[in-house]
Amino acid sequence: MKTSIIVCTYNEEETIFKVVASCCKHNPDAEVIVVDDGSTDETENVLKTLATHYHFEYLKLPENHGKSYAMACGVEYASNEIVLFINANMVHLRKEHFTAMLAPIQNQQADMVIGNPASFTINYAANPYETAMGEKAMLRADLLPILKDMKEILFGVEAFFSIYYQALGKRVSFQALNGLQRADRISSCQKIMVPHEDEKKIANALISNFDLMMKRVQNNIQNTQNYTQSTISSVQLQLNKYMKHLRESITSVEAV
Repeated sequence: MKTSIIVCTYNEEETIFKVVASCCKHNPDAEVIVVDDGSTDETENVLKTLATHYHFEYLKLPENHGKSYAMACGVEYASNEIVLFINANMVHLRKEHFTAMLAPIQNQQADMVIGNPASFTINYAANPYETAMGEKAMLRADLLPILKDMKEILFGVEAFFSIYYQALGKRVSFQALNGLQRADRISSCQKIMVPHEDEKKIANALISNFDLMMKRVQNNIQNTQNYTQSTISSVQLQLNKYMKHLRESITSVEAV
């Protein structure tokens, strides 16, 4: 199966060059797609320079719509069976990181792979929120039915993926990406973000979007499979547990 690598960026001029270069260099047979979500910094000029060295597709959105919208646009444009989402603010992206993300799907051992920097990797069963933070590889065919949802959710699309796949009984593989780091795009010196600061931002966004995510998950379950009411109730309990952990995470961060 061939791969389409999608890099969504918004004002990531400091890191976008090396991220896209790594995608192209380590995956010569892959389709690399950069979706620029209305950047107002030098991102476009940086990518024009990079285009003289590597081939990739560049989609420039005229205005900022949000990460989930940009991701959906990338999926719509992609032409290969596997879709790999790589964040534009990654540091030290290496060939083995791509291999770890793609191998479980290529070997038909997983339907979705979630990869996190090893320093972020913990017990996912105890902390389901952590699944919202990682790079993701999926089959494009599984994403096509939920593209409209992706565009409308705006915040927390990664959590939506995780919950949706879990609800449908899909196989999810978690990979620790040793050496990979996330850079603070606001910093001029590529300072590495403190994990709990990043978590707090996303957790607040997920909580504000919880009702919409729940509605989307339930609608898709009912539309794609003949699930019983007890199954829907089970999903609701899982979501409630998920959100409880998010709120506890925010409380613990604010107490630091």
